[in-house]
Amino acid sequence: MKRIIRYMAAALTAIIALSACNSAKTKKALMPNITGKAGEVIVVIDQGDWEGAVGTVLRDSLAGDTPFLPQREPLFSLVNVPQSAFTNMFKVHRNIILLNINSSVVEPGVVFRKDIWAAPQTVINVNAPNAETAVTLIEENSRKMALAIEQAERDRIISNTKKYEEVKLAPVVREIFGGSPHFPSGYQLKKKTSDFVWIEYAIQHVTQGIFIYKYPVVEGEQMLSLESLVENSDEMLKNNVPGMFDNTYMMISDFLTPSIEYQRYKGLEFAEIRGLWEVYNDYMGGPFVSHAFYSQDGKDVIVLQAWVYAPKYDKRQYLRQVESVIYSFEWNKEK
Repeated sequence: MKRIIRYMAAALTAIIALSACNSAKTKKALMPNITGKAGEVIVVIDQGDWEGAVGTVLRDSLAGDTPFLPQREPLFSLVNVPQSAFTNMFKVHRNIILLNINSSVVEPGVVFRKDIWAAPQTVINVNAPNAETAVTLIEENSRKMALAIEQAERDRIISNTKKYEEVKLAPVVREIFGGSPHFPSGYQLKKKTSDFVWIEYAIQHVTQGIFIYKYPVVEGEQMLSLESLVENSDEMLKNNVPGMFDNTYMMISDFLTPSIEYQRYKGLEFAEIRGLWEVYNDYMGGPFVSHAFYSQDGKDVIVLQAWVYAPKYDKRQYLRQVESVIYSFEWNKEK
């Protein structure tokens, strides 16, 4: 009897959990779609605070220059909306920061929420009893806030890519590297060898490209150091990405030293490099982001290198789009 009761209790718990999950999915499905431009953030704050120290620290944290672009572009585009004007029209925006600066606040803090009035939406609440506390909270959480908005933008791009995927490309990459990103509709295979694949999307005046390549691990060397990754990248690009004229080829620019961060995303550990690329003996160039990690058997380094060439346009959103592609990388699923 006790065993039957335990079984029934476990079954009931599972049913309740499944029901709650389905209820959450149904609620999200019934929500309106988000509005607003990619990279745009609504900041709900009274005009006095927006023009004062709170607004200044928000702009410094979230609207500073995007690193490693050829020209100055803000990380995010902030739009101020006063509390009194925060109506339903603005509540369905993609990214919202709500400033609650009120002496009645007893638990100051920054709260991250999703899908409050629309989906897929990111809402960040900053609760503070006064402006000084709000400034401190934003300074302490600025990186977390920026990463939350960036991740939300990236996830939206990846989700849309999977809906409208160029399905013939991933199998080509998987065969050589044991895994592949998801490529949006319109991307095309430009080159394929035993260790190098070049895939790109090109329209007039704009090219978004991705290189996937691998090379053997050398025992005793720091394969994921910045110096090693740049050296091997330059060699692979010199051999595989010629310029328009003789003795021209793509390379990582030394005009600015690239940055490197060691990341973990959805179980994959990789070295992320950001910098500028150029064409040796020519005047072409632009921004790039690369992810480098070990193959599943540990014998090779695999690199996903996303880059943009858009000499006539701002590049922030083009780079964010192509960067999201390499973030969508998945190993082959075991059968």
